[in-house]
Amino acid sequence: MSNDMDKQQEKQKLLGRLRTAGELYVILSVCTREPYVVCDQETFDDKVFLFFDMEDAKKEAVRLLGEKIPVTVAKLENKQLLMFYTSLYTMGVNAFSIKDESGEHLIQLADFVKRANPGKQPDGKVWVENPSLHLTALYYMQEQRRRPGCETEPAMKEMQEEIASNFTKGTYIVALQKEGKGVPLVKLGEEQLFWPLFTDVLEFQKFNKENSMKPMVIKADKVPQLLPPEAKGIVFNPLGVNMPLTITKTQRPAANGTDPAGAAEPEVSGSLPKGE
Repeated sequence: MSNDMDKQQEKQKLLGRLRTAGELYVILSVCTREPYVVCDQETFDDKVFLFFDMEDAKKEAVRLLGEKIPVTVAKLENKQLLMFYTSLYTMGVNAFSIKDESGEHLIQLADFVKRANPGKQPDGKVWVENPSLHLTALYYMQEQRRRPGCETEPAMKEMQEEIASNFTKGTYIVALQKEGKGVPLVKLGEEQLFWPLFTDVLEFQKFNKENSMKPMVIKADKVPQLLPPEAKGIVFNPLGVNMPLTITKTQRPAANGTDPAGAAEPEVSGSLPKGE
């Protein structure tokens, strides 16, 4: 009993230190520009790596680089931490590893940061998140970009199928120009254009730093209809995982002789209004 109490006291002390930390350090994947994610071999938690000390973070980065896993270290200031923890929820990450003087500790995200119930939204609002898709995309691109040509391996094919399945069930954010009716396209490689889709509002905000665009929410089954004709497909979270998917464009059905894609969309602030 005493040992259990000691462990609980140590955990509370660690959580308190995390809450008041002036800065933390996180391992980032060079392949995705997002926190490097792994599945814990013992608990099967999807976790990222945090450190109090920059030198400890650098040592871990060097170890991973030695295993040909391209990573880097990023500093998180105290004012950035709440947004960082919130982003872990949208990425499908449920835990993080934190190293201190006594060793490495696994912390459940839900034990440390509580969040509002995404399902409780005001009428006319919808919460847009795709954590399962986002997480699988991170795992896939971490591997595919460090080992080009591995796409045909069974584990990679399984992830491809999971991504495709999750995509068809999702609701996403697309960007519209505030001035005019245009939509932004992203060039990948030398010539190919892709339509950016965002798994959540945080990813959209990364893309909209100049506040020149407004979001619209669409379901997956609308994507082939609304795909710009010059786009080869879509690209998820271009400033994050940056994962392209080829989409075959389909004809948009007319409603009473009008093009439904031309209907006006409501202005957006905070929670996202549900698109048609």
